[in-house]
Amino acid sequence: MGKTWAVIKREYLERVRSKWFVIATLFGPLLLATMMIVPAWLSLRSGGIADLSETVIVDASGAGLGDRLADALATGSARMRSRPQVRVVSPDEVAQAESLLTRDVVQRVHSGYLVVDRETLAGERARYAGRAATSLPAIDRLRTTVRNVVMAARLETAGIDPEVARNMTILPLRLESERITERGRGGSGRVNAIFSFGLAFLLYMSILLYGQAIMRGVMEEKQTRVAEVIVSSLRPDALLAGKVLGVGGVAFTQITVWVVAGWVMATFRAPIFAALGLPATPMRLPELSITFGLLLLLLFALGFIFYAALFAAVGSMVNTDQEAQQAATPLMMLVIFAALFIQPVLFNPSGTLAQWVSLLPFSAPILMPVRLATVQVPWVEIIAGLLILAASCAIAVWVAARIYRVGLLMYGKKPTLREVARWVRYA
Repeated sequence: MGKTWAVIKREYLERVRSKWFVIATLFGPLLLATMMIVPAWLSLRSGGIADLSETVIVDASGAGLGDRLADALATGSARMRSRPQVRVVSPDEVAQAESLLTRDVVQRVHSGYLVVDRETLAGERARYAGRAATSLPAIDRLRTTVRNVVMAARLETAGIDPEVARNMTILPLRLESERITERGRGGSGRVNAIFSFGLAFLLYMSILLYGQAIMRGVMEEKQTRVAEVIVSSLRPDALLAGKVLGVGGVAFTQITVWVVAGWVMATFRAPIFAALGLPATPMRLPELSITFGLLLLLLFALGFIFYAALFAAVGSMVNTDQEAQQAATPLMMLVIFAALFIQPVLFNPSGTLAQWVSLLPFSAPILMPVRLATVQVPWVEIIAGLLILAASCAIAVWVAARIYRVGLLMYGKKPTLREVARWVRYA
C-alpha cells in the first residue's frame, strides 16, 4: 500500500505542479466570467435586439396592415429610432418593390423589408428579407407583432371594438417554472436544467480528457522504458491503481476549483454586473442536498475509474501515438455516445430512455447526475445504477490490470484482439 500511495502522490503532484494545469484551472473560471459578462455587455451596447426602424414594410394587403405594423413596432420597442417606412403597393407591384428594396439593402440604404399581403391578412404567411434575418430575437419580434396585428384586424372586422381587440391580442405573459420534489419546492426548473447540462458536460470533459492523459502517460513510460524500472519494484496492478487514483485526484481538484468559482460568480453576479454598469437580476442557484453531493461524488469516482482503467490498458497495448488514437477510438465513442443522450434525458428525465441510459455503466456517470438534478429519481433506480456501475468498474479494473501487466513490457507490433484475450486469460 505504501508503494501505491507513492505512485498516487507522484502522479498527483507532478500534474498539479505543472504550469499547464495551473493555466487550465484558471482558464475555466476566466472563460465562465467572459461568457457571463461579454454577452451582457454586447447586448447592452447593441440594445439586445436588432433595430427594425430601418425596415421597410411593403403593404399589399389593401387593408392598411402596413401602417398597423409600423405603429405596433414603433410603440413596442424602446430603442426604435423612428417609425418603419411603409410602402403601399398593389399585388402586381410586389415583385418589383422587392427587387428595388433588395438593391437598397445591399447598398445599406435600408436594413431589410417585410412583405405583407392578403395571405398575411388571412393568417397564412408574411415574408422578411434583410440583415436581421439571422437575429432570432428580431425575427421572433416580427413574427409576434404580425400575429397580434393580424388577429386585431380580424377581430375588428368581426365587429369588435379596436381597443378591446388590442387588449385581447397583446398579452405579455411570462411563465415561470418551479421544481417540486418529495421534499417540497426545489427551486427554478430552468435553473436546474441549466445546472444539469453544465454538470453533465463537465463530467464528460473530465472523463474524456483525463482518461486520455492516463493513456498517454502509460504509453510514454513504456516508450522510455521507465516502466521496466518501476515494475521491478512494484506490482503492475498496484502501479495501475496508483496512476488511476492519482490522476483522478487531479481531475477532482480541477473540477472542485471550477465548481467553487462558478458558485461564487453566480452568487455575486448581480453586484458584479452593477459595478460594471450592466443590467442583471440575481441568479437563483439550484437547491442541492448533501445526499446529492455524495451520490455525485460516488458516480464520478466509479465512472472515472471505469474509463481510466480501460484507457490505461489501451496505453499499455500500443507503442505510438497513431496506434493509441486508433485503439482508444471505441472508448471515446462510448463517452461521446453517452453525451449524445444529455439533451433527450433533459427533455424527459423520467422517461423510459432516460431510465435505461442512466443504468448502463458507460453512460450512468454522465446521465444519472442529470436525472438526479432535474427529477426525484426512485431509490431503486439509483441503487441499481450504482450496483451495475460498481460491478462493471470491478470487471473493467480486473481486465485492465491483466492487460496492463503484460502489455507494459511488450514491444514491437500492435497486438491483435486474440492476443489481448490471451493476456487476460493467462496473466
